[in-house]
Amino acid sequence: MNDDDRRLIAECLGGRRDAFGELVSRYQARLYSAAVRLVDSPDDAADVVQDAFLNAYQSLHAFKGDAEFFTWLYRIAFNGAISLKRKKRPTGSLDAAGGEHGFEPADPSDYVRTGHALERTEEDRLLHAALGRLSPEHREVLTMKDLDGLRYEEIAEVLGVPVGTVRSRLHRARLELRELLAPLDDAEPQDRGRGDRPPPEPTP
Repeated sequence: MNDDDRRLIAECLGGRRDAFGELVSRYQARLYSAAVRLVDSPDDAADVVQDAFLNAYQSLHAFKGDAEFFTWLYRIAFNGAISLKRKKRPTGSLDAAGGEHGFEPADPSDYVRTGHALERTEEDRLLHAALGRLSPEHREVLTMKDLDGLRYEEIAEVLGVPVGTVRSRLHRARLELRELLAPLDDAEPQDRGRGDRPPPEPTP
């Protein structure tokens, strides 16, 4: 585990509660970026992130440190996202928890605005639509590996499956995504050619 994360966790468990606030500041934007891809809603993603940090704080004593802190945090957020998608539920607020526990996470709207807004380019929208057509297990592993940058071992930890299963799912997911995007790739040069060609000369 990252030595700095280890130090902050030890300080938090030792009584310096604002040390957890440093962990929140370090990972909240990255976690939000992952969460919004899981639930496809900025508001729901903010709820997932808030719940994940609150649950992580309350369960920090159970964190063994045999994995990266972000991997553990991601797993909490992942489980929360799955639960939220199955059934919308009320979420706790970290604003109140911050005053009680001594850490003050940023307003989720801050990291929604700064580089994480869901303003997709056309290419992003097409990719997102293709991802939405994958099975949940393929979409999850592809998102974690290729978009969130998790290692195979981290994905296996989050999903609770062997690394070999992760590799197999990822291979099939990439093949399926390539097939979904292939018609778009074939059409794109023709579209570009039409756009680059000057308009015909008017006939006399």
